[in-house]
Amino acid sequence: MSHPTTRVLTMLELLQAHHRMGGADLAERLGVDERTVRRYARRLDELGIPVIAERGRYGGYRLMPGFKLPPLMLNDDEATATVLGLLAARRLGLAATAAEAALAKVSRVLPTALGERVEALRETLGFTLAERQAVTPDADKVLGLAAAVRGRRRVMLRYRSHQGAETERELDAYGIVFHSGRWYVTGHDHRSAETRTFRVDRVLAVTPGTATYEIPSDADPVQHVTRSLANVPYTHQVEVVLHAPLEELRRRIPPSMGQLSAVEGGTLLQTRADSLDGMAVMLAGLGGRFTVREPRELEDAVRRLAATLLESVTTTTSPASPA
Repeated sequence: MSHPTTRVLTMLELLQAHHRMGGADLAERLGVDERTVRRYARRLDELGIPVIAERGRYGGYRLMPGFKLPPLMLNDDEATATVLGLLAARRLGLAATAAEAALAKVSRVLPTALGERVEALRETLGFTLAERQAVTPDADKVLGLAAAVRGRRRVMLRYRSHQGAETERELDAYGIVFHSGRWYVTGHDHRSAETRTFRVDRVLAVTPGTATYEIPSDADPVQHVTRSLANVPYTHQVEVVLHAPLEELRRRIPPSMGQLSAVEGGTLLQTRADSLDGMAVMLAGLGGRFTVREPRELEDAVRRLAATLLESVTTTTSPASPA
């Protein structure tokens, strides 16, 4: 039970299951102190769920008499869509632990017949997409940043860099992006006076401010994040002319892999790589002709790959037919 949001929901479940619970009992069940329990009760009240706090030696907490949460009403199509979405989220690494917990809760409240059909789908569904091990940030930080983007409210970030240095930054957030198993927020960073991208799992704290801002009409958070990742420093600067049209390659090569531009004879791919052998494999996987501009060592890596593939091929010769 790692996230505060999860504990708040667990407190609600406990109060629904019991007529009344003492603060010490709730604190023990939730693994927090009684002061935190009081904060969770206020949070539930803010969400429109009236929690009555009874003071005194035998005080405790209970839901307002007569209050009931509305039932979850899903038809077959809606239930199937919900389960598919949660299964896909888990596969992508998109808050995988929370998706698994939500899937279990949805499954518990489905009618028996529908629940059995949905469980059959869950057991038999296969994915061509490999399962990702994602870094899931604290839900409060993701939701806080989302609220800032929607309300156009500047936030103060306390951020830890890859090297471990901590800084404070004022950010006008433009959008949140989930890419390759990680969450990112992009926007105008007042510290650098530039549009920057930050990993949300490295955000230590999000403090809402009062200043407002407008998001530029040409802002594209997804494109900015993918381009930022493509420009991360690597060992080798690579330029290769791919002998295929630009529009065709844009459909096949994601922006995070590098920059594409039309040149005479095809499309120029500009990117960076730590491993030239890995770059050779990627180029071979595109299945077309190409010309290496730089570095020349990449040509050697391509030749090594070709030689390895030739050595790996076992030629089978059919026996000659008798005369």
